Amino acid sequence: MTTPAAQASAAPPAARAYRRLSVEQRRAQLLDAALHLFAHRTPEEVSFDDVAEAAGVSRPLVYRYFPGGKQQLYEAALRSAADELEQCFAEPRAGALTWRLGRALDRYLAFVDEHDTGFSALLKGGGVAATSRTGAIIDEVRRTAAEQVLVHLAGTGADPGVRLRATVRMWITAVESASLVWLDEGKTPSRDTLRDWLLDQFLAMVTATAAGDADAARVVRAALALETAEGPAGSLLRRLLPVVGGAGHLLG
Repeated sequence: MTTPAAQASAAPPAARAYRRLSVEQRRAQLLDAALHLFAHRTPEEVSFDDVAEAAGVSRPLVYRYFPGGKQQLYEAALRSAADELEQCFAEPRAGALTWRLGRALDRYLAFVDEHDTGFSALLKGGGVAATSRTGAIIDEVRRTAAEQVLVHLAGTGADPGVRLRATVRMWITAVESASLVWLDEGKTPSRDTLRDWLLDQFLAMVTATAAGDADAARVVRAALALETAEGPAGSLLRRLLPVVGGAGHLLG
């Protein structure tokens, strides 16, 4: 015979959590449910009833916390996702730069993988949920990610300069675009392969910038001095040599 205590312990987590949650805990619960739904459906496909069902609460309770309707809920969920994305690029300033960026990309691509539909719908724009506020949130993520990368570059003690800062921002845009293409292509190649390719792009972009800018050159030289033969920079150089080996005539 099942005791009342056993029945309570077997209840769904959301049902047990319906009571005794603080305002902050309840709001976090609703945002978590909404973010999961927005991750796998477009905003237009998610209703308050869906969020209430996912959280195990009533529809009026969702309205109580988000009286501005679905748009307010979507923007709050987006803000929560943006906070998580911004943390993807937070990395201790130790070791070779490419290893640090590789770990950041692993976290970023794991987020993209987990929130595939929502990530794609968000960055492709359009839809009733797209507003100047949602655009500002996404722009903030891009700026924060670029600033995190520049913090690591600036850790060499030299000012990256205008051109290198612009290059990093361009690379962040490339990461975003590559993520969308990856989703469109059914998540092929593997996440690890995509990460390594994006690291190659970063190295190619910053070294090309350094070739024509003294400020960038100082920073890139200092960063490359920390790289190892076994790391991404060494690997790229070994793969490049056979490709450019036949272009010696270009040196005049």
